[in-house]
Amino acid sequence: MQASRRQFVKFSAASLATGMSISACTSGSGGAGLAIANASGNLNLTLAEMMRRERLFEAFGVKVNPIEVADGTRILGGIVSGSLHASLISGIGQVFPAIAKGARLRIIGGAINRPQLAVYTRRGEIASLKDLEGKVIGAGSVGALTWQLTVTLLRQAGVDIGKVRFVNIGSSADVFRAVAAGTIDAGAAAASLSEAPLPDGVRMIAGSNMAEALPQFAYSGAWASLEAIEQRRDELVRALAAHGRLYRLLHTDAGKAPFIAARKAVLPRATDSEHEAQWRFLQRWKPFAADLLIDPARIDYLQDLEASFGVNHRRLSFADVADMSLAKEALALLDRG
Repeated sequence: MQASRRQFVKFSAASLATGMSISACTSGSGGAGLAIANASGNLNLTLAEMMRRERLFEAFGVKVNPIEVADGTRILGGIVSGSLHASLISGIGQVFPAIAKGARLRIIGGAINRPQLAVYTRRGEIASLKDLEGKVIGAGSVGALTWQLTVTLLRQAGVDIGKVRFVNIGSSADVFRAVAAGTIDAGAAAASLSEAPLPDGVRMIAGSNMAEALPQFAYSGAWASLEAIEQRRDELVRALAAHGRLYRLLHTDAGKAPFIAARKAVLPRATDSEHEAQWRFLQRWKPFAADLLIDPARIDYLQDLEASFGVNHRRLSFADVADMSLAKEALALLDRG
């Protein structure tokens, strides 16, 4: 376990080399716009398609070359190496140990303030999270965001983590398929799935909706290199404002039609009930940082969790890890219309 934790916090020459491969991807995307890498996943892919269709970056006069990346380590490597400028929607847990090791990074805003996962099972004997002791759970690789969320949820429920066997199945969609097939006892997948009809026998375990159980856990945020903040501040502010307009739209009924249309475009095999379920979940929990900010309490919460995982032993000050001045400028720009 310790080796995996060390691997999780290490941003090395290998990750920087990965960052250079990301640079190659962005160099062909046209022009000298901001190179922005966001975490991939069904929701983020839908948001990116909405941004494109609604021409939100254009509305704020900024050119962005966006790419979607499945591995957060690749995003970190790209920003540290300078081949990327920022990430506006991805997990921020990796930022703290990177800064502690000398990386010139800052969190510049909020994105999705509540987790989007829940734990599912089809085992009849599992009625509560406590019943997961002695079971096999799919939760991503050790140290990954899904793993952190699942461990945090189980600890909060009084589960002895030493009695749980975690396996890395892949994405949350892969985990859900494994649960439905019965190849694992339980696993973390999109909480919105519970809003639609589930496969026979599959159900969400009571108390496992992380949007409700872990409201302080910032699911994703916006972060950038200090060089980008210093040299391309106005562009970053405008890009944040564009995201702020998207988040506000998603918290209103007016956002439903463009959201459903975008989701159908990126997930053409999904059913209408699945599209509607994701929309209902977003309206129920309104998880987006419509004010573009992330507060110090959320930052401290994440750092304390990482300390409990053995990742980062010293809590850094808010000023050492975050700069909300860009988000405040973006909010003023957004409010001016």
